[in-house]
Amino acid sequence: MKAKVDQDLCISCGACIDICPEVFDWNDDGKASAIEGDVPEEHEAHVDEAIDACPVEAISKE
Repeated sequence: MKAKVDQDLCISCGACIDICPEVFDWNDDGKASAIEGDVPEEHEAHVDEAIDACPVEAISKE
């Protein structure tokens, strides 16, 4: 599974980074971004939490 943050929707609230810093981090534009490649299995549940916590629904998974 891969995580993705829609850069057009992200409002830089940081909720995803607080929930799962192993997958999400700030990019050079000051918005959240997800790691490249597959999310480690032990963090998949945290990605689901981040999706639920995002106030603008900018996070998705593939």
